[in-house]
Amino acid sequence: MKKKNFLVTTALIGTITLGGLAPAYAHDALEHDVSKGERQVYTDLQVQNLSASLSGSKNVGNFKEAAAVQLSLKNGIQNNTADVYAHKGYAYLGTHTANGANGGVRVFDLKDPSNPVEVATFADDIPQTWQEKVIVKSVNTPHFKGDLAAVSVQQTSRNNVNRPNSKGGMLLYDVTDPTNPIKLGFYDLPRTITGTHELYLTTQGNRALVLLSNPYADYYTHGVEKDFQIIDVTNPAEPKKLWQWDPRDLPEVASDFNGYHWAAPDGKTRPAFNHSVITDNNAQHAYVSMWDLGTVIFDIKDPENPVFLGRTEYRDNQKGSAHSAALAKGGTVLIETREVSNPVGAGYESAYGYTRIFDIKDKTNPKLLSEFTTDLTYDIPPTSAGRTTFAKTVHDPKVHGNTLYLSYYSGGVVMVDITDPSNPEQIGQYTPENADVWGVFVDRNYVLASDMGQGLKVLTRGNNGNGIGNSNGNAAEKK
Repeated sequence: MKKKNFLVTTALIGTITLGGLAPAYAHDALEHDVSKGERQVYTDLQVQNLSASLSGSKNVGNFKEAAAVQLSLKNGIQNNTADVYAHKGYAYLGTHTANGANGGVRVFDLKDPSNPVEVATFADDIPQTWQEKVIVKSVNTPHFKGDLAAVSVQQTSRNNVNRPNSKGGMLLYDVTDPTNPIKLGFYDLPRTITGTHELYLTTQGNRALVLLSNPYADYYTHGVEKDFQIIDVTNPAEPKKLWQWDPRDLPEVASDFNGYHWAAPDGKTRPAFNHSVITDNNAQHAYVSMWDLGTVIFDIKDPENPVFLGRTEYRDNQKGSAHSAALAKGGTVLIETREVSNPVGAGYESAYGYTRIFDIKDKTNPKLLSEFTTDLTYDIPPTSAGRTTFAKTVHDPKVHGNTLYLSYYSGGVVMVDITDPSNPEQIGQYTPENADVWGVFVDRNYVLASDMGQGLKVLTRGNNGNGIGNSNGNAAEKK
């Protein structure tokens, strides 16, 4: 089937609206009147008839769109897509809340990147939940050897008395055979907590750990459970909490902090909660995205006794919104993405969320090197047109070599040269028609993008002219 292709302009991107029905969250859920909502979800046939643009230069100039495939129907329902991860030639896609959630994690075989085949669904057994994040790693412990998947679980309606079997937390699966996932364990949180939004699976020798981001756990439980927790999953059938962090340990956080409303040193009351976490490759340090408290850095060599090292800070007129992080330059550079969907606010600059880059050679003192914005950042409509939209904010970062890949909702995937982190330069952009790109994952052989409404997108390297874009930015027809 032929697909028509054209270059999506910045002006078009700026006009895309993200309509919503029932609210679902992956940002600051306690902020008033802000919801990602449910996007339009396309059928596979509709996806095949949508167009896309891909422009680039330097090391991304020869990418091409190899495939665009929607998730399969589940019990007659078309779920929509959340984050994406890849391991050993298989893609793992989380699902969001469209059409009632419970879409589980979808597994795609990528042997032929131009023809991804959905081969399994798992982590869909807890009712009224959604599964946004999945991390897969090869693990070798005294209790388990193979490929382990850690999956975040969130209730669609927190603490709902009519849904007594719904609860959030983390599911653990054996995916050594990705076509036949086997449930191993469940670390469940109290039902007063929505659940685990993001997580990160890592290893220290023969020990396996999962770091959890449980937004508002502190707030909802009055400090009993914390937003950032470290869980030992060395025995995946018996996950154990090793440690959790109390932000009140910081001198700038008052002892009467309620778990959300932070009386910041600049005199503003700012939101502070844990949205996301990553570690470096050898699990020596953790980077915790604590919204307006910044990206908080810990030494986790001893995971029972982590040590606070430092955190990023913001200008008085800058919303924090530390959403996600990535590392570059051997762990000496920190990428921080800020998900700001409402670009206006008394006392703050007018801007949607953008990216900040830090030198963290000294992790006790992160130094801002640069800030990367796009044409979307300052494309703010008049009040009458509405200013709250996720279409124009950055979302998640990934790094491969000296290239930073940013998922950007209606902007698709933005590619940035960070050879000089003090001077980031946009070198490419992949934008599906009606783009709503949640996640991006970079592998040696391909770049994966998860589009909330359109499923899995696969970009591969090829000769210029073979794909939908070439090094001078002109579109070519894809057969």
